Amino acid sequence: MRVVSGMRPTGKLHLGHYFGVIRNWVELQREHQTFFFIADWHALTTAYKRTSDLQRNIREVMIDWLALGLDPERGYLFIQSKVKEHAELHLLFSMITPKSWLEWNPTYKDMKFNLLRLQDVALQFRGGLRDVVREFMNMIPYRVEDFERLEERLLDDLSDTFIAALFEGELEPELLKELNVSRRDFYDTDTYGFLGYPVLQAADILIYKGEGVPVGEDQLPHIELTREIARRFNNLYGDVFPEPSALLTETPKVPGTDGRKMSKSYNNAIFFADTREEVERKVMGMFTDPQKLRRNDPGRPNICAVFTYHRLFTGDREKVDQIEKDCRAGKLGCVECKRMVIESLESFLSPFRERRDEVKKDLRKVEEIFQEGSLRARNFALETMEEVRSAMNLK
Repeated sequence: MRVVSGMRPTGKLHLGHYFGVIRNWVELQREHQTFFFIADWHALTTAYKRTSDLQRNIREVMIDWLALGLDPERGYLFIQSKVKEHAELHLLFSMITPKSWLEWNPTYKDMKFNLLRLQDVALQFRGGLRDVVREFMNMIPYRVEDFERLEERLLDDLSDTFIAALFEGELEPELLKELNVSRRDFYDTDTYGFLGYPVLQAADILIYKGEGVPVGEDQLPHIELTREIARRFNNLYGDVFPEPSALLTETPKVPGTDGRKMSKSYNNAIFFADTREEVERKVMGMFTDPQKLRRNDPGRPNICAVFTYHRLFTGDREKVDQIEKDCRAGKLGCVECKRMVIESLESFLSPFRERRDEVKKDLRKVEEIFQEGSLRARNFALETMEEVRSAMNLK
């Protein structure tokens, strides 16, 4: 099976990247033909104003990929923008992709509203409008074939209208002040690139005739859109593209040091580039059970990020079970528990850290690996584009 996936270059990789993505990729490359790319164009969909760190972030991702076990001899490792044919196929796909497919894509609005902290406001608008919309629909002098779908469409459109009115100053300004979001923030994400990035994603996958795409559940709508675009192209011009399938894998949730999802933007991540001293400092500062104030207080390991780390990194299952029992019984203090997890975490991290240090010694070789990978990927993409141009009578 041909597997295709990419990762935005946000800098050094952390534990969440490994368990959420990289570990699965390493397994896939052993059994399948794999195309893994650094998605630098996708990074511009939300960070097009902040490109000063882009090349450095790309370099850090390249180093970490090699250190964590991705093998250029087993598959294609490359940089998206080095294969210009992605952009050409994206352009051609944009000609045949209905705008409504993008606007109805649930992750588009979710991403935009999450970036701007608008989810709660949108839900309030929808909740307040539902009865009005139903009353209006009962007054329509036409037969409604799909009442539920039309209702949802009207609620979506009206909610979007109220959000836009809020930023245009047509609703009370106090709400906007509470959100701490400016009109500029709203329109900075209102770009074609942000709306159309699933089309570029479809081009990324289909240009290599990808058959499987490893994703989380939140990315399933994008894979379905890719399948729709492939079907539409094939119906219009003849069979060129396969319809890729999502490869869903269960991945453990790795909490950050504050208990939230591990993220660089939250400043709660443990990176593979961290020194032992940095790891110790971060772990000793981790949030634990707020009710366990003293060593003898009974704890609740099920809500403690430190115990989650024991489950992930302490290899002795009996020891993990004993840690849980002692915590619940008030026999184990948080400081001692953290010191134990530091040792387990270091046993996991140190081989990768050593490998990372080795990779960094020859950055020219690292760049050559990805340059060569990009050339190999481009040769594959060129063949696909020859088929596409022929099918579309563009040659």
